[in-house]
This record gives sequence, C-alpha cells and structure tokens, in this order.
Amino acid sequence: MLQGKKVLLAVTGSIAAYKTAFFVRLLVKEGADVQVIMTPSAKDFITPLTLSTLAKRPVIIEPFNVDTGEWSNHVELGRWADLMIVAPASANTLSKMASGIADNFVTTCYLAAKCPVFFAPAMDLDMFHHPSVQRNIETLLSFGNLLISPQEGELASGLCGAGRMEEPDQIIQILSDHFSSEKDFLNKKVLVTAGPTYEPIDPVRYIGNYSSGKMGFCVADILARRGAEVTLVTGPTVLDTPSRIKHRVDVHTAEQMAEECFHIAEQCDIIVMAAAVADYSPSNPAGSKVKKSEPFISIDLKKNTDILAELGRRKTKNQILAGFALETDHEKDNALAKLQNKNLDLIVLNSLNDDGAGFNTDTNKVSILLSSGVVYDYPLKDKAQVAHDIANIIKGLMIQ
Repeated sequence: MLQGKKVLLAVTGSIAAYKTAFFVRLLVKEGADVQVIMTPSAKDFITPLTLSTLAKRPVIIEPFNVDTGEWSNHVELGRWADLMIVAPASANTLSKMASGIADNFVTTCYLAAKCPVFFAPAMDLDMFHHPSVQRNIETLLSFGNLLISPQEGELASGLCGAGRMEEPDQIIQILSDHFSSEKDFLNKKVLVTAGPTYEPIDPVRYIGNYSSGKMGFCVADILARRGAEVTLVTGPTVLDTPSRIKHRVDVHTAEQMAEECFHIAEQCDIIVMAAAVADYSPSNPAGSKVKKSEPFISIDLKKNTDILAELGRRKTKNQILAGFALETDHEKDNALAKLQNKNLDLIVLNSLNDDGAGFNTDTNKVSILLSSGVVYDYPLKDKAQVAHDIANIIKGLMIQ
C-alpha cells in the first residue's frame, strides 16, 4: 500500500535513529518515494550519507546548501508529501512541534505539512512519562497528528520500560494500514458521542463521572480521517475539536444528549456511543446553591433515558450501532448482556481492572464483541490505534 507514496521522514536526535536505516530500506522496498530530513543533532547518531544512499536522494538538514548553492523549500516539501513521519521523535522535537517553534528544517516542514503526520517518540522511561512530554503528546494528538506509541523493553540507559521506538517493520504495517483504509468511510454519515454527562444537584454541583472524552474523540477523528461525515455530540470536556470534525454539539446532561442523539441518528449510517452517560440524575435539582447545614442529606435520583437502548429499538436495517461497556466485574458476561439487550451490532469492552485502560488515559485495552458471537481481544494500545481497530471492525460489518 506504500507503492508510489511520497514519504517525508524526519529524523531527530535520539539513539533510536540507528533504526531509521532499516526503516528507509523497508520504505524503498515497499515502493515509497522517500525524502529524509534531519535535525542537526540527529547527525550525531546516524550519518546523512547512510540515509541518502538508502533513500537514493540527498538528505536535507539545512534549507540552504552552501556547497551546491541549492535552496530546499520547506513549504514545497510540506505539500509534496503524502505522509510525514517523525521517527524517532525526541522529547526536544516533540516540545517544538507542540509549541510551534520553527528553528530547524524538520520543524518548519512539520508546520508546513498538509498531509497526515505520524510521530514515533523515542526516549528514556522517565523522560517519556514526564508530565511535560505527556502534555506535548496530547497537544499533538489534539492537532490531528497520529501517535505511534513507543514499546516497552530495555532502553539505552539500562532501564526497562516504555520509551523504545516502535520497530521499523511494525511502523511499515501501521503506515500501510493507514493508506489501505484511507477514505473507506467516504459518504457515510456517522454519529459519535463522547465524554461524561453532568447531572445538576444545584447550580454549582453535579453528579458525574471521570470520563475525559478521549476515546470518543479519537473514534470521531479516525472515522473523519477515513472519509466519514461525523457529528460529535460531547458532554463537558476540555478537549479541542479534531480538525476534520465539522459538526460538534456540546451538551451537559443525559437528557440533552438523548434529545440530540435521537434527532441526529435518524440520518446516520453508523452510530458509535462512546459517551459515559449517567444512569441517574437528581429528580429535583435545587434552584439555588444548597447550603451546608445538616450532617447528612439525601438526594432522590430518577432513572435517565437509556439512550443506547432506545437507539437500538429505533435502529433501521442498514444502520450499524456500536456501544461501549466499562466494567469492573464479570466483564464479558455483562458486556454480552448489554450487546443483546440493546440490539447492538458490536460493543467495545474495557475494564477498570486493566492498567492503562479506562478513564483519563491515553491508552486503552479493549475487547470487541459482535452480535454474531465473535470476540476480538486486543493488547494495550494508544487510543488512536484502538479507534482504528474499532473502525476496521465497523468496516467489516459494512461489507457483509
């Protein structure tokens, strides 16, 4: 799937740069047209001569070549590429990309890129987990960039953990999957829900949950990238709207979400209900702030509309309906019951018992159960990659 694709490979200053020789060789073997660019510090880890020999064209490090008098235009390169990948992506370059700092040829090309941008972090364990690095990764994901998660293993420091750049053959597979699935949801109208709902107790307090909305936003973004016309209905969240999402509806309560979903779903081919909707809400919210007085108070709760069940009841023959289940006990049994009782085509199950899964993480570990009885179990992955897995399953159901 990389035959004839123009790939702009940016190499930064990391010991993992040695892997780029193998990566370039594989790209060329797959038929890709490769242009390598490097940060000045990347030369300390691998020579430009090695990469230019493998890519069959000169490596670009500076915009102006004093030896030849040639000028390399970062804007033209940014428009030339079908795909840009920063591999390895050092902590320093991630910070510059997230902040819009354009002080070398790699970062100027990144800011000018009109194509999808993948980035493959590579650094030591503690660096990768530092809050500033994680924040930069989240920022890049919010821009619509695609993360190739580092793998766990022995690092150059001798420590063992997350931080190893993904192996070149696996990156090739990820890029091939990207192109093979490109625009396979074209002309499909999709509804995706995300985030929590907040059920008011009074004007300043509410009942809610810990959902950040990240999983639903990733699903919406991936489906939009693959050609779908996506409407994103989200509860309260700090997340920015992915650039390809043209229709976003913000709600607060379960009843508001139900009203929007029932209206929008009528026109949709695919519905993915990733929101963590509150099952109950206060029956009589106070009109003014409840003052602290009694040592104990009681709040009467009423059951909210079961949005997923109602959508399952209304589902037409040609619609695909996907639900989510976050469980703590008897996970697959509970998910299977939800799948059957609510007339779903598939359900995405994750468990709070799995490290790195659930609320407020950038990763998730899921199983996808189909109404046919088939179950797909996946390892822990970045949520963007989980979203691709979900989209692939839906695509499979579309062509049956």
